[in-house]
Amino acid sequence: MKELKVKVSITLDADVVQQIRVLAEQDDRSVSQYINMVLRKHLKDEKDQP
Repeated sequence: MKELKVKVSITLDADVVQQIRVLAEQDDRSVSQYINMVLRKHLKDEKDQP
């Protein structure tokens, strides 16, 4: 079963958005997919911390 997606609205600094756009394009992902991937990794890393 496909995971549910939830639409959110956030405000980010312009330089952060620009860097995310560049990295997402380099990874051949949409900005949304890239942000989701980065947040998942961060959450996993936080969970794995002692």
